[in-house]
Amino acid sequence: MEPIWLKSYPPGVPAAIEVDPADSLVGMLERACRRFAARPAFSNLGRTISFAELDQLSCRFAAYLVGERGLQRGERVAIMLPNLLQFPVAFYGVLRAGLVAVNVNPLYTARELAHQLKDSGATAIIAVANAGAVLEEALAQSDVRHVIITEVGDMLPFPRRQLVNFVVRRVRRMVPAYRLPTAIPFGRVLHHAGTLQPVQLGAADLACLQYTGGTTGVARGAMLSHGNLLANLRQINTWFGDAIRPGEEVVVTALPLYHVYALTCNGLAYTELGGHNILITDPRDIPGFIRELRRWKFTAMTGVNTLYQHLASHPDLKGVDFSHLKIVSAGGMAVMEATAKQWAAVTGTEILEGYGLSEASPVVSSNRPDLAAWSGSIGLPLPGTDISLRDDDEREVALGEPGEICVKGPQVMQGYWGNHAATGGVMTRDGYLKTGDIAVMDAGGYMRIVDRKKDMISISGLKAYPNEIENVVTMHPAVLEAAAVGVSDERTREAIKVFVVLRPGMSATVDDIRAICRENLAAYKVPRYVEFRDSLPKSNVGKILRRELREG
Repeated sequence: MEPIWLKSYPPGVPAAIEVDPADSLVGMLERACRRFAARPAFSNLGRTISFAELDQLSCRFAAYLVGERGLQRGERVAIMLPNLLQFPVAFYGVLRAGLVAVNVNPLYTARELAHQLKDSGATAIIAVANAGAVLEEALAQSDVRHVIITEVGDMLPFPRRQLVNFVVRRVRRMVPAYRLPTAIPFGRVLHHAGTLQPVQLGAADLACLQYTGGTTGVARGAMLSHGNLLANLRQINTWFGDAIRPGEEVVVTALPLYHVYALTCNGLAYTELGGHNILITDPRDIPGFIRELRRWKFTAMTGVNTLYQHLASHPDLKGVDFSHLKIVSAGGMAVMEATAKQWAAVTGTEILEGYGLSEASPVVSSNRPDLAAWSGSIGLPLPGTDISLRDDDEREVALGEPGEICVKGPQVMQGYWGNHAATGGVMTRDGYLKTGDIAVMDAGGYMRIVDRKKDMISISGLKAYPNEIENVVTMHPAVLEAAAVGVSDERTREAIKVFVVLRPGMSATVDDIRAICRENLAAYKVPRYVEFRDSLPKSNVGKILRRELREG
């Protein structure tokens, strides 16, 4: 469609951005480390590392993977870490070695982890010790040959390192027993003295496999190249233009870096800017999170609606200094009006809602940085991004009419790893990515989400897919059929409800259903509500009608 959104762009923002085919994320990192060597790069749990230290540590990490472990260019390396200093060191180290990062949620169950490791063909993994037991169980079903294990405090100075690790292990009992006899301690890797031979990488080289569920609930790896991620971080930094100053920004990173939203918008974009990332390991600890906010003169932060809601509702937030805060962005789920207004009243800043998905590295659109007030819009397409709203026959809809958001741009993935059929299923005949989300566009080019084509359920911005949940529930021997839907919830906006039909003559309780889910699904995917029924509504071809369950 005609790029009518360009007339609504902030002054000075170009229609498109350029990425040098010979450039890569490694080139971006090395330039930033030279330019901002003395600047702080990442802080976490009381320690800060500079860009010079990030350069040195990630180089050592890369040299170890290649020199000691013998990993070859293009091999996949899983990174199963929360927001710790270990994450940027490992992530950039993997890239500098010419390898492909596979980001993994450290809260996965063994079943979920085994699928991702096997599907990606990962031959190495860096994991937090808290996930050691899960990793031990999943390894037998994978191709992983090299395991690096880190404890939460491993990058902290003595004696804080020992104290934090003791508290995590012995006091909070957050590290279940596991046995990984060949695992290498992270600290040993960082003391590697080998030399890294530079790897020549370009924009077309694969950088990352970012797993996402899709409509079937089967996790698929979106192939994001160095060029895809470079393009998106530059689209973001170009979009915010004069609101950001290289070498001066401090961004609060509470969303996990293994999620592509924080990876790109915080980790990558602010690396190029010479920005300082404040890593929050446990944002669910709101009092602790607020105490950390009080320590910094932060200029930006990212989050989801639920996070901002919990922060704005806490009385201690009023004691935080927001005088330096310029950019507050949100994605992953819709920002509710009540949350936006409460946040603005407490902090004096507006939440800039945007839109994206893993397959687009992830950002597609954003509101302008000079947004005056919440509008319910997901903003304008970013520079170089083409949007087409289409019907089920891939015909473009009229302006103001609802249509599926279809995206074309330099940030759109190369396809799904090892799954040509799935790739073909999400691309239009003329090369646009079909997002599965329905929106309308106004005369100014602003978009508003009106519906979800997919059955995906969003719990505080985390995705859950009905088929996956239903497959697990029906693993229970007493269950004949199951259907999972999203229902309204005051705390998380949506919660999971499962409707269950039992086999004749057999019995199961709500606790039984939740127990099998806890064994096989991440905690946020465990149904909050379970309802037993004699039958489920079906179409004339036998398909369960989830919409009737949601509406009934």
